[in-house]
Amino acid sequence: MKKAGLQFAGVELYFEDLPRAMKFYAETLGLELSHQRLGHHARFDSDGGFICLERKGVEAYPSQDKAVIFFEVADLETAINAIGPEKIIQSETNWAVLHDPEGHNILLLQRSK
Repeated sequence: MKKAGLQFAGVELYFEDLPRAMKFYAETLGLELSHQRLGHHARFDSDGGFICLERKGVEAYPSQDKAVIFFEVADLETAINAIGPEKIIQSETNWAVLHDPEGHNILLLQRSK
């Protein structure tokens, strides 16, 4: 199999109580909020990648355990072909999603040039 050229970018976790989760990550862990969409999600950046907190039920592609791992790729089409287009659940212009054997989301993001 050809290599897809994945680079870890971040993780997304789903929560029933998004404001409570945001408070924990900001106040307890001291992470700085970098982006948010009220009632939908909040993103915190760090040196090793990002963590995105999302309210359960707003996702377009449900995940088995409400977690997503993000990988950046230099060329999305090449990565999809290396992985196997038949394994892709959903794709758009700059991202694609597939499931691992347990149904967790793996999101491939086209790296900005």
